[in-house]
Amino acid sequence: MMGTSASGLAAIVKKEFKRFFTDRRMVLTTLLLPGLMIFAIYSFMGNALTSMFTVDEDYEPVAYAVNLPPSIEALTQGSGLSLMPLSADEADATKGLIAEKEVDLLAIFPEDFDAMVERSTSGGGGLGTAPQVELYYNSTRTESNAQYATMSALLDGYKNTLMPLFSVNADEGTYDLVTEKDRAGFTFASMLPFLIIIFLFSGCMGVATESIAGEKERGTIATMLVTPLARWELALGKVVSLGFIALLSGLSSFIGVMLTLPQIMGGGGGISAAVYSVGDYALLLAVTLSTVLVFVGLIAVISAFARSVKEAGTLVMPLYILVMLVGVLGMFSQGAPTELWPYLLPVYNSVQSMAGIFSFSAAPLLVCASIAVNVVVSALCVLALTRMFGSERVMFAR
Repeated sequence: MMGTSASGLAAIVKKEFKRFFTDRRMVLTTLLLPGLMIFAIYSFMGNALTSMFTVDEDYEPVAYAVNLPPSIEALTQGSGLSLMPLSADEADATKGLIAEKEVDLLAIFPEDFDAMVERSTSGGGGLGTAPQVELYYNSTRTESNAQYATMSALLDGYKNTLMPLFSVNADEGTYDLVTEKDRAGFTFASMLPFLIIIFLFSGCMGVATESIAGEKERGTIATMLVTPLARWELALGKVVSLGFIALLSGLSSFIGVMLTLPQIMGGGGGISAAVYSVGDYALLLAVTLSTVLVFVGLIAVISAFARSVKEAGTLVMPLYILVMLVGVLGMFSQGAPTELWPYLLPVYNSVQSMAGIFSFSAAPLLVCASIAVNVVVSALCVLALTRMFGSERVMFAR
């Protein structure tokens, strides 16, 4: 009995090994592709993070200083930081330009900064005369953050080396001049496109694979194909109905994220979805709907090609990983691209359109181009599904 059990177990193991390793698609999607895609995703994320927080070498910063003292001017020349002189009367207007992301930095020094530092260092003036330096910047702009960090480091080094007594942004004033709208746009644009794309694809994958591959596996596909409906009507009906169900699933997740994200980001912190208009939400809904149609169409074609629900899930997984990779791109976007080509690539165009809508930088015509491309791709998927429904070799493959 023991010998029979052992040989039977070995036969089962051998059979399963043979079934798995002789199926090239399964080996590729199960063993090779996940590792390669994870490597690609993390490599890309590392490069994207580096580029996100790095200023281009050819970028010319726009920084101003009021009452720039000779001592600090000499230090800035050695550090590569260029501060243009500005009168005190122009300071308020420049702060507005920082909030609008047109100026990177504004440094305001007291008129007699060097004299006050000298008195504080020698002890003649007392601690009460320590001058204060004010640095105004915009935290949602990489270039502004870089200029602020450079200037802060320069002043800190000056204090630590010469031991002068002065303070930087010491009072309770607001020096980060980012607006509530920009703060919400920066936060939502960096997170929501990725989450929405994943939620939508997950919803589509949950309903589309079972709808077609499940009927093939159960043998009920024959009953559906003998109905008097035209093949294109059958294909379109599948895509539209499944798309509606998947859209509801994705919208449910999206609403939950929109309601909880401000709390996740620190109890609100000035982040509110109320900064978006009805037009913004309408445009976002149109992009979302067209994206769902693309996902359903692609998954339906893959599901029709598969012989079972399990095989359909295996075949869809590489597409899921690819969608995740494309979704990561939206996390590092600083506004919508202005070129046309990003809006001609399915899925990628949706991510960039969503990022543009959330960051208030979307061009309506380019977003409409993205929606049109998605509709065309969906139509091509319906056409492919129609032909597959008409192929007995595909529909009744075992």
